[in-house]
Amino acid sequence: METAVKTKWSVDNSHSEVGFKVKHMMISTVKGHFGEYEASIVSSKEDFSDAQFGFSAKTASINTKNDDRDNHLKSDDFFNTSEYPEMTFTSTSFNGDKLVGDLTIRDVTKEVILDVDLNGVAVDPYGQTKAGFEIRGKINRKDFNLTWSAVTEAGSIVVADTVTLVIDAQFVKQQ
Repeated sequence: METAVKTKWSVDNSHSEVGFKVKHMMISTVKGHFGEYEASIVSSKEDFSDAQFGFSAKTASINTKNDDRDNHLKSDDFFNTSEYPEMTFTSTSFNGDKLVGDLTIRDVTKEVILDVDLNGVAVDPYGQTKAGFEIRGKINRKDFNLTWSAVTEAGSIVVADTVTLVIDAQFVKQQ
């Protein structure tokens, strides 16, 4: 019996973003991203239906365009980047639309389900084969011990519990 050849794909950081958004005071949305991350896919099928996804991000690379907020997010109130320098994701299944896997933030690992759109596969002008994905999902930050909370004088929650993951990733086929 012939075994399928597995192809490795590596993230193209210059054409990708690992972002998130969360409600602030329930009236506006704050967006951010992680600047330092790695991701890969291993698949033997051109439609990626058997793909295995792996991801890690340096938690200290969080960027919301506000130094005070970023420093708070790096503190023990949230990511505690000194003790937990990375967050990781390892897929357990992928059916082309839904990506299921284990997300680890701080010292907590939980199964998450993410929606995936494969935007296509194309060869760039330099002969490299690339694949583009849009990955979306929601997590409850408190499930991962990101539990800091505050309430305004008017009773509004300062930071919502639900965080929306917004990942746009382009991968390069490795030879």
